[in-house]
Amino acid sequence: MVIRFGVIGCGSIGQVHIVNLKKIKQAELVAAADIREEALKEVKSKYNIPYTYTDYRDLLAREDVDAVIIATPNRFHAPMTIEAIKAGKHVLCEKPPAITTREVIEMFNASKKYNRKLQIGLMFRFLDKTVAFKKLIEAGALGEVYYARTGIIRRSGIPGMGSWFTRKRDAGAGPLYDIGVHALDLTLWLIGDFKAKSVYASTYAKFGPRGKGMGKWGIPVPGGVFDVEDLAVAFIKMESGATIYLEVSWAAHAHDTELFSYIFGDKGGIDYVNAILYTEENDRLIDKKIHYEKNNPYIAEVEHFIKVIEEDKEPLTKPEEMIYLQAILEAALKSAEENKVIEVKKMLEA
Repeated sequence: MVIRFGVIGCGSIGQVHIVNLKKIKQAELVAAADIREEALKEVKSKYNIPYTYTDYRDLLAREDVDAVIIATPNRFHAPMTIEAIKAGKHVLCEKPPAITTREVIEMFNASKKYNRKLQIGLMFRFLDKTVAFKKLIEAGALGEVYYARTGIIRRSGIPGMGSWFTRKRDAGAGPLYDIGVHALDLTLWLIGDFKAKSVYASTYAKFGPRGKGMGKWGIPVPGGVFDVEDLAVAFIKMESGATIYLEVSWAAHAHDTELFSYIFGDKGGIDYVNAILYTEENDRLIDKKIHYEKNNPYIAEVEHFIKVIEEDKEPLTKPEEMIYLQAILEAALKSAEENKVIEVKKMLEA
């Protein structure tokens, strides 16, 4: 069975998906949409896409499109996802799920009502290294998890300075939503617990407002708006009593890091970056190197999405997990704005 795809949004991440769709035998790329005609001309000629549209609704109207990948600015995730689902399409929506928790709830309500699949693009779940650690943790290698520290630090990596990336109206937040969503989701998914109780957070904008810290991702807009944070930290208390510490930056006087996650349990702990399990055997402390194959997580997540459609199964990104994930991020923003602890349940009830 071949699933026929349309891609909505032909920016950086949209083109990543386009390239990878071409490598998947069970996928056929039928159409793409973007409001920028020059972007459509580029992808049409470069990737030999049969049909392109400046209005995504024309793409959704095509009967030969089974599923769409939504790779647009964050504020369009919810409305476009719901519209696509109503048009009978399955949806793979890029992260973050949306801007508010209420929007994520509405997205999954639509998925259920119209019986269409909805998967969120959290590709770190599909790395072979992640899968290897997930199996170990599910087998009890860590015991009771009580603390984790996770994040991504960039020294100079503000995407699309002055573009939608740095406008709160379009992005919802800065690195908290852009890369913090990956670090937080990876860690919560590994430990199998998304039920957070409260969040106390701080955000800072020390580089972007001065035009410093520009990265290579996205298309900068000279003189554009920067009204989001460029560094965020959050202290998250789980209902279980465990604590998660999240720190993310687009720009900081620090060394660059890849996504890191240190998870502490009463039987063992993990260092995600270096793929090490710290534990003990026969009263001896030992370090176990975790071996895994390197894979393309973007291809793996689309292959999973195709399988979800073909076998009518639930995506790996379950609704309750995605709702809690967004609620924690939204609570962190609110906590930073109001300088107080925010109960996560308030986001779920808003």
